[in-house]
Amino acid sequence: MAYEWDEAKRQANLAKHGVDFALAADLEWNTALTVPDTRFGYGEERNTTFGFIRDRLYALVWTPRADGVVRIISLRKANRREVRIYGWANEQGRLAGTDPAGPGSHH
Repeated sequence: MAYEWDEAKRQANLAKHGVDFALAADLEWNTALTVPDTRFGYGEERNTTFGFIRDRLYALVWTPRADGVVRIISLRKANRREVRIYGWANEQGRLAGTDPAGPGSHH
């Protein structure tokens, strides 16, 4: 899986959340929960994925690129409410996994 980001945004994310975008490479997509972010008119598809990196749940905000690349907008530790939502989704069997490259893709 390929990732890209704006370096200034990465530095701002490090300062604000203490999390490096490079950690996204370890996200466990096969057990992730992805929801579309429709709060604002961003002018592009935007998603939030809740998934584990090592032993901690994270929230990754990203947008897909036409070439299958994941463009990272934000990465932070999931908050308590998000952890509860993820747990509920897991109990309901709603964690089908996410493949940002689209259906039928392999990485």
